[in-house]
Amino acid sequence: MAAADSPALAGPRGPRGAAEADADGMGLTDLPGELLELILCCDVLGAADIGRVSCTCRRLREACQPRGKVWRERFRLRWPSLLKYYSHTDGVSWLEEYKARHKAGLEAQRIVASFSKRFFSEHVPCDGFSDIETLGCPSHFFEDELMCILNMEGRKGLTWKYYAKKILYFLRQQNILKNLKEYLQRPTDRQSFLEGAVLIDQYCNPLSDICLKSVQAQVDDITDKVRKVLRMKNPRHPSLASKAGEVLIPEVELQRQVLDAMNCVLYEQLKYKGNELDYYNSLNSYIHQVLIRRTGIPISLSVLYLTIARQLGVKLEPVNFPSHFLLRWCQGKEGSTDIFDYTYIDAFGKGKQLTVKECEYLIGHHVTEEFYGVVTSKEVLQRMVGNLLNLGKRESTDQSYQLLRDSLDLYLAMYPDNVQHLMLQARLYFHLGIWPEKVLDILQHIQALDPSQHGAVGYLVQHTLEHIERRKEEVGPEVKHRSDEKHKEVCFSIGLIMKHKRYGYNCVIYGWDPACMMGHEWIRNMNVHSLPHGPHQPFYNVLVEDGSCRYAAQENLEYNSEPREIPHPDIGRYFSEFTGIHYLPNTELEIRYPEDLELTRATVQKIYGSGKE
Repeated sequence: MAAADSPALAGPRGPRGAAEADADGMGLTDLPGELLELILCCDVLGAADIGRVSCTCRRLREACQPRGKVWRERFRLRWPSLLKYYSHTDGVSWLEEYKARHKAGLEAQRIVASFSKRFFSEHVPCDGFSDIETLGCPSHFFEDELMCILNMEGRKGLTWKYYAKKILYFLRQQNILKNLKEYLQRPTDRQSFLEGAVLIDQYCNPLSDICLKSVQAQVDDITDKVRKVLRMKNPRHPSLASKAGEVLIPEVELQRQVLDAMNCVLYEQLKYKGNELDYYNSLNSYIHQVLIRRTGIPISLSVLYLTIARQLGVKLEPVNFPSHFLLRWCQGKEGSTDIFDYTYIDAFGKGKQLTVKECEYLIGHHVTEEFYGVVTSKEVLQRMVGNLLNLGKRESTDQSYQLLRDSLDLYLAMYPDNVQHLMLQARLYFHLGIWPEKVLDILQHIQALDPSQHGAVGYLVQHTLEHIERRKEEVGPEVKHRSDEKHKEVCFSIGLIMKHKRYGYNCVIYGWDPACMMGHEWIRNMNVHSLPHGPHQPFYNVLVEDGSCRYAAQENLEYNSEPREIPHPDIGRYFSEFTGIHYLPNTELEIRYPEDLELTRATVQKIYGSGKE
């Protein structure tokens, strides 16, 4: 940067600095320390500038000392989000921290850049992240660089963003899983229901900004609102004391006042409610979304309800009631085993208080006493994860089954020897054709736990080994030249935004075949023979705006009159940039279709009258 290279900034040793010193009697090094620091902290100077300045003389070297304000400011300006990791800044060598972060950034860029070539044709395998796990740099430095990549200008660097997102997803989930296992090792009385719900939320949404501190702050805000209502009803209520929540309130009537105030705030003022219209939406299970949307399912609303009650000195306990999670509130002797000594609270039903008989009316049939018993925090998490598992099985649009995969990870973190869920995980990975080595590990574990599973295990082992062998036999990418005679009927090219004539969906082409390459069963099921040109016409691999991948006949596609970005999760796997009219293939896709980009550009010019890149 010019400012750092100028002799004036270098002090009186430079000719201009000497002249200025002669003219007014003062050079840069003659300035007071605070003013000199202020100049050196100017945001127009870069790290290289500061490094050069510190080499000019002792005074400037001292001003730019590694532990001083100048390098701290340089670090802050370059990576502002990292300062939260430094609770005590005294004694920190900001120069060394700057170097370490810079080195981590270069390493992150190197790894991200390598992923496209290594994993273009397959899902990133388990061991694909091994070189990241062995990095010597602090993980938060590496993550920060990944976030910088993700925050690049929206339409550029799509392939880098795609793999940066995958790496960040993996790293954060590994850390959250470690935190969950630590949580499960604690004594039961130190396992906060809210913290458990946050850990599940974080694992399923690792790229979202979710932390226990912010969730707790939102719960505290609701609790304060309850106190205000309580104060109007009973100014001397013990829940208004500064240490409320540390001691439970023994009087049932005082507890009732708290619950009434909670119902007033949650359901009347803040309009929280059970989500009856969209019950099977996964957002209902995530506590940060419950707080944002003010709606949820019985278990997520119950966690919120009992957390607020506990902070106000009222003990409520979770009840794993079938089909409808409830809380119980003791009306008799503490710790009573008589189910009739409790009132049952339906947080999904606006905090309604129920008798045992009313609980049965809620689900429409009689249940035995065991279903009214209290459950542990681990069992609450098990039910929350179980709900997500069921939602993951129902999910039809997400072809990666990410929710099912995440919820299986969580379930097996809590119950690592559950054969049923281990088998489901093995079958899922086998179905998706990913991580065959991990599939073999899971199957070996199942066989050791339950030898009676040998039939299913043997079948999956055989086919997984065949998959591994086929992968070893793969030789390089198949290259398709448009100039080949057999490709002369292919009209469209990769990167073009198309519209399906029949179904109306928007999509982008990422591959093509001169004729339908699917099997006879698929051709029959999709009724391809009813098309005028049947299977003997070019077919295109397309990424669709709804997140699906489809195989479309040429006669069913047309140029999109209003080309737009396609919000597909795999867009960056194939394309590096969206120009505003079409997509540019990344290096790996261009290797496979080396003559397509030229046609794409010519088509854009012809159809849209623009060569915009």
